[in-house]
Amino acid sequence: MNRNLWLLAVLQGLFLTNNVTFIAINGLVGLSLAPYGWMATLPVMGYVVGGALFTGIVARSQARLGRKRAFQLGLLVAMGSALLCAYAAGTRNFWLLCAGTLIAGFYAANAGLYRFASAELAPPQAREKAVSLVMAGGLIGAVAGPWLATHTRDLAEAPFAGAYLALAGVAVLALVMLAVMRFPPVPAKVPGAPAGRSVMQLLRQPVFAIAAMAGALGFGVMNLLMASTPLAMQMCGLPFADAAFVLQWHVIGMFAPGFFTGHLIKRFGALPVMGVGITLNFVCILVALSGVELHQFTLALFLLGLGWNFLFTGSTTLALTSYAPEERDRAQAVLNFLLFATLSLTSLASGVLVTTQGWAWLNVGSLLPMAVVAGGLVWLGMRQARPVAA
Repeated sequence: MNRNLWLLAVLQGLFLTNNVTFIAINGLVGLSLAPYGWMATLPVMGYVVGGALFTGIVARSQARLGRKRAFQLGLLVAMGSALLCAYAAGTRNFWLLCAGTLIAGFYAANAGLYRFASAELAPPQAREKAVSLVMAGGLIGAVAGPWLATHTRDLAEAPFAGAYLALAGVAVLALVMLAVMRFPPVPAKVPGAPAGRSVMQLLRQPVFAIAAMAGALGFGVMNLLMASTPLAMQMCGLPFADAAFVLQWHVIGMFAPGFFTGHLIKRFGALPVMGVGITLNFVCILVALSGVELHQFTLALFLLGLGWNFLFTGSTTLALTSYAPEERDRAQAVLNFLLFATLSLTSLASGVLVTTQGWAWLNVGSLLPMAVVAGGLVWLGMRQARPVAA
């Protein structure tokens, strides 16, 4: 585990600082500015819709510029979009806020490739541990994100404008760190070299398809419940400080297991670890349905984070086994697009469902996608267990 890998873990942490702060404040700022209450999470949705829209551009920039310069471009966009959001909050312009979060989606799609880049900074036999270590870097966001949201909300005249300004500073810090990192060079393209399989051929491969589905739906359910939690807690009369506390423990659950998830995947395989993640998601939903006190929100969101870590780290590792080097950018773009497209739907649904149907029905609805993922894992496990015909 070399210096570049540890620095990449810190970059992941700064990226999650941005994400957690956005999740903590975008819905609340949106609720204060939106023409209608059900539109409150449109700024959250704008972030992930932007991620989906920019996946193709990000993939091309990675192929042409290489990891380092492409990641630097993403951070420059992060800084500019945070400043735009601060201006939107200060001028109370809801649609400009949505535009700012949409542009920030470029950074989300770009930094979403940190986990894949980690596998390129370690020897092949250690890539599970490398992916897990970089994911563990998100612990920085678990601490810094809620703290940033709480302590900068009143720095400017408009609520939370100071938090957006602080996120611009976080992007500058990440740029400074990235400047001293080294990534493998972009492989030179050889005329006549195989281009690899098409997108449809990749999606027809069982391992790739299940990895993509599990990653997208697992992340989607996590986002559905996480994005709606600040609104649900506010509707239950709990203060913002409690919501920040719950999100902090949620993100700790998301990334603390990163220090050992890679070891578990190395020993037991990706599918069993992903199965544990599904089980934790089901337990989370049961806890959430048991009541709306602070301790129930905290435990449910902590379990949700744990389940997400096992499921998402496992699906990422599983995906790495399903494509060839020449298919890297294409495969990763597909995985990111499916991920952000799912997040777009759940971000909108979270605001609509929690404000119209309530927290309980939001959790009940989460059971279906989890059941679909569980079925997919069982099917793939049975398929891989079949003896190969002679």
